[in-house]
Amino acid sequence: MPVINSIINWINFKRIYQIDLFRKHPHEVQREVLFELLEKASGTEFGLKYNFKNINSEKEFREQVPIQGYDDIKPTVERMMLGEKNLLWPGETRWFAKSSGTTNEKSKFIPVSKDSLEDVHIRGGRDVLAMYLKNNPDSGILSGKSLTLGGSHRINNYNNNCYYGDLSAIIIENIPFWTDFYRTPSTEISLIEEFEEKIEKIIQHSLGENVTSFAGVPSWYLVLLKRVLEVTGKNNILEVWPNLEVFTHGGVKFEPYREQYEKLIPSPNMHYMETYNASEGFFGIQDEPDRKDMLLMLDYGIYYEFIPMDEFRSDKLNAIPLEEVELGRNYAMVISTNGGLWRYLLGDTIRFTQKYPFKFVITGRTKHFINAFGEEVIVDNAEKAFNIACEQTHASILEYTGGPIYMQGNQKGAHEWIIEFDKHPDDLNQFILAFDQALKSINSDYEAKRHKNLSLEMPHFVVAKHGLFYEWMKRRGKTGGQNKIPRLSNDREYLDQLIELNKSM
Repeated sequence: MPVINSIINWINFKRIYQIDLFRKHPHEVQREVLFELLEKASGTEFGLKYNFKNINSEKEFREQVPIQGYDDIKPTVERMMLGEKNLLWPGETRWFAKSSGTTNEKSKFIPVSKDSLEDVHIRGGRDVLAMYLKNNPDSGILSGKSLTLGGSHRINNYNNNCYYGDLSAIIIENIPFWTDFYRTPSTEISLIEEFEEKIEKIIQHSLGENVTSFAGVPSWYLVLLKRVLEVTGKNNILEVWPNLEVFTHGGVKFEPYREQYEKLIPSPNMHYMETYNASEGFFGIQDEPDRKDMLLMLDYGIYYEFIPMDEFRSDKLNAIPLEEVELGRNYAMVISTNGGLWRYLLGDTIRFTQKYPFKFVITGRTKHFINAFGEEVIVDNAEKAFNIACEQTHASILEYTGGPIYMQGNQKGAHEWIIEFDKHPDDLNQFILAFDQALKSINSDYEAKRHKNLSLEMPHFVVAKHGLFYEWMKRRGKTGGQNKIPRLSNDREYLDQLIELNKSM
């Protein structure tokens, strides 16, 4: 084992012990987190309004504090950006993570307090390394550098002491200086705002480095890695960086991209490690390489609640604590954090796969679904059906999105999908049939609506031209960082934009 790994493992020993503690005692740890949050924020405007000092149980917390969305806290966030203190969290908040808001066109500015920056986001990154080295004690990851494809940030126009930008950029700006020895390229290049310029500069400055890892959103790293091969003329990434051993990924599901990565990095020793981090917090880490679920991180200063999606109603949101969740059920996540988010409806949905320790998979978004006809198709359904169709027709998919075709006159409804293939299916009609059959087997509501074409006819498919989704995101100013392609929508806004652009390319 390399000496540096021995030192790091010694440092990580205490942290691994703490993680084992919340694995065994999740509910006690979560209660402790909640009351620490309430105590710290009791003197804030929000804490005084909801009488935090007199909340003595989790039940009282749920009864006294309402569930909120971004629109509910937006006026307060705007005051925070103007420099007001002690509103949602003690003291002044200087950093705000700009979220593209995958459910609509509006940007959200999520407060990132000093506590959440240190105890959630940066700590989460350290824990990823700790767990990776625990599972791979002979790793050479620390003998080289991590390739960083960050977002951008700029000074906020409201106040010279207030900054906003992609979460990745905020983290890069605030991590300790000594991490520069383990990262490439420089902070200056990582924070270039124009995505294509950033890609070229990263390649220019990093080709000669010993890159052993990288971390980020799979779709954007594919753009970078393919460009690396174009510039170098190499056949695969290991010819450029032979010691590359791990990609820590998040933001979108990795499975649709796995085949492409295995072609780009043809090594059985390459590791892929999923994380669940967002502007609002760092929630999960894939702690066991042979499992695809993630460990729910319970001691980051985040208190969790869950709304069963089969009971999800916008006019009546009832959340339950962790100890009441059931395996196999879809839940919307509600979080209270040391960034000042209180009973905040995150917008993501998860399904628990195990208890003690609590492990989960991401299933989609509360607003990313198609339910125009009562079929309730979620992202997880679509991903599984596409995987089956790809296997049966020897295809692979780069990107996709889907939406409804509404009933008009005598025309029945349907779903329409636009897909950019990396490898086209042997037979497109067979692909469509396989997808439809798979989706029926996965989703009984969809099956019922498709029965004898009762409400839904066969899905419609549009094959996208190469580069369509990248061009679409580029025109919307949403390349790089944590920007994500919306997979499903209950209207045709995204779908119609993509189809029109596809015609003009």
